[in-house]
Amino acid sequence: MKTIKAITLMIGLILFFSCEDQLEVVPEDNVASNTVFGSFATINGAVVGIYSKNQSGDLNGNPQLISDFMADNVNFVGSFPSLQDIDQFETLATNATIDNIWLDAYELIGAANNIIVNLPDVSTVDVTGLTEADKTRFVGEAKFLRALTHFRLVNLFAQPFQVAGGSNLGVPIVEMPFEGGDISEFQQERATVNDVHAFIEQDLLDAVAALPEENGVRADADAARALLARLYLYREQWTEAADFANQVISGGNHTLATDFDFYDDNPTSSEHIFVVINTPVDGPQDESVPGSDEVYVNFYNPAPGGRGDAPFSQDLIDAFAAEPGDRRFDELSQAANDAGGNSTFFTTKYPDIVNNASDGMELRIAEMYLIRAEANFRNGSSVGDVPLNDINTIRNRAGLPNLGSVDLDAIAVERRKELCFEGHRRMDLLRNNLNLRPGGGSESAPGANKVIFPIVDDEIANNPNITQNPGNF
Repeated sequence: MKTIKAITLMIGLILFFSCEDQLEVVPEDNVASNTVFGSFATINGAVVGIYSKNQSGDLNGNPQLISDFMADNVNFVGSFPSLQDIDQFETLATNATIDNIWLDAYELIGAANNIIVNLPDVSTVDVTGLTEADKTRFVGEAKFLRALTHFRLVNLFAQPFQVAGGSNLGVPIVEMPFEGGDISEFQQERATVNDVHAFIEQDLLDAVAALPEENGVRADADAARALLARLYLYREQWTEAADFANQVISGGNHTLATDFDFYDDNPTSSEHIFVVINTPVDGPQDESVPGSDEVYVNFYNPAPGGRGDAPFSQDLIDAFAAEPGDRRFDELSQAANDAGGNSTFFTTKYPDIVNNASDGMELRIAEMYLIRAEANFRNGSSVGDVPLNDINTIRNRAGLPNLGSVDLDAIAVERRKELCFEGHRRMDLLRNNLNLRPGGGSESAPGANKVIFPIVDDEIANNPNITQNPGNF
């Protein structure tokens, strides 16, 4: 069934763009209601279009890459100046890579808002084949994707909750599609991190209620629950984090894969809760642009085929070497020279070099075991299971023996080795008040100005109400 639905999503993308070619082109957030909301096909196409925006390398690719090389998982040796500046903690507001992330994120949010705000008023009597259940589901999908994107923005452009208890500035919350009129309505101040998190939380709770338990490769209720578990973990709401992670685990819709073949372009694996599907139609893109959709393949793979810019850091190699026999290294790495000619290792989590179509990891069941373990340990609870059993479950799949006891350090090590190259490491270090680099200086310390991005220059120039981050000009 999931394979059939994956094909349906691809057909939906083709239909959306075919319909788009036949329609008068108008601003994306200002598409006339009788165009987008006039038929089931175009409504579904508009929702699929939000997923398509989420495929952008600026939203799925570069943020994950950056989050690992700003931390201690990746030794970035690439030549793109905008990425080098980020790697060296010298990011300016004019940085092209972060500008693309910001603009693409709010473009996706605008497309999601178009569905969230306008679809509920569409009459099913006027649209053949559209039901109230369809409307509820489509709005739920849009809210999930809006929450995911606001979460990505606040993690990159604001200090984490731990710095000031969430009272520090986050990012603007945008709830309406731009349909012309007074532009000042969209020149929003930055909401606090707490307010952004509350907005994300409500979107996800709404999505849990609106989405089906099974929705193929599109977002379902478990995807919203899983993202809530991550949000609560980052906010140190241990009871809620353990509860929502346990709901996903105990629900039975997703189970740990027996091996690591789910990385090999297998979006229907039971491992995946939500995966960003990239097909051969999506790539290859222009690899001269840091942010093209094939960023996973280009940066994480050596030549020939890849750029060889993002190998394992020596610190990550050492972490795996401390316990030999880990399948996550033995089966998911390859020895090769990096772009600088140095002998090292590269991940094989994004293997489709031929089509540049490797899928992006967003939410998978292994993370839920790790969240449940950490949240239960910190909370002194055993929701679903005790932390030791959850950690040993993850270790056993990796071919490692059981631990006899577990502590926060052991949980952090398993998070690092299980989730490396998937974009988690930066936030894991920052929320635990740890320096992003081993033996790093003050520039990579938690709370330092450059461990987050400056608000981009385009926003500063066009929004008189926006406030820049300290030390970022």
